Amino acid sequence: MNNRKTVFIIKANGQKVPFNPHKVVVTCKRAGADRKLARRVSEAVGSKIRDGMSTREVYRLVLSLLSQFETGGATSHRYRLKEAIMKLGPSGFIFENYVSRILEEYGYQIKNLRKTIQGRCVIHELDIIVYHVNTKKKSFVECKYHNYPGVFTGLKESLYTHARFLDLNDLFDGEILVCNTRVSKEVIIYASCIGQQVVSWRYPPNKSLETMIQDKGLYPITILPLTRNELNSISENNIMIAKDLLEIDKNQLSAKTRISVERINKIQEITAQIITKFYSDKT
Repeated sequence: MNNRKTVFIIKANGQKVPFNPHKVVVTCKRAGADRKLARRVSEAVGSKIRDGMSTREVYRLVLSLLSQFETGGATSHRYRLKEAIMKLGPSGFIFENYVSRILEEYGYQIKNLRKTIQGRCVIHELDIIVYHVNTKKKSFVECKYHNYPGVFTGLKESLYTHARFLDLNDLFDGEILVCNTRVSKEVIIYASCIGQQVVSWRYPPNKSLETMIQDKGLYPITILPLTRNELNSISENNIMIAKDLLEIDKNQLSAKTRISVERINKIQEITAQIITKFYSDKT
């Protein structure tokens, strides 16, 4: 019989919830940890958890244990995916570029980024315009980006996106709302009712932003241990996806980014470890 007292942790919105060790197992496995590593981390977290800890503190504890238990730390890098996406800010422009690269990998042709178009009533500045080669549909993509945790994308953003579509539906077949946080229940209900496609953190379950990234290893460059100057230099060359660094000759990449060849070599080694380990874990 388990008489262990329930431990409550504090979410970013201030809500108290019981700590669930199974969630640690699930999140570790999402990041590519095998079952043994995931359970070992979960058990260690359970022994160290304290009543009143924040989810941020639990997150940091899991990261620390992953780094401690796994040689190389590839899983701990991938575990930081949500944090890495939030580091794409504070401007939403880089997030838009990143989303466009993800969509390209899923059969979309990118027609325009940040395009101004006249609707029936007013002018709209659209984040991304895409054409899907299989469905033959032209859509616009509204990107909603938050660079701090605990924020939901709410009904207002969904309504706003659909209002744009109504003014532009002579020009587009569909509307897509993409955000790096969770969406509210109202968004899910409303979007399902009007036919709005939503891609967000953990929704829809089998095609969420997180799943789309992980299924094809489309981790952002911010998942790598880069300095601010290195990050700026790489992103200035419109490199948003970490694995794209492996497609460029190290000497060419050094010349483009003004980062030494030795450092480029190290960055590529870390990237290869993250990507290769991920696919080997999945198989």
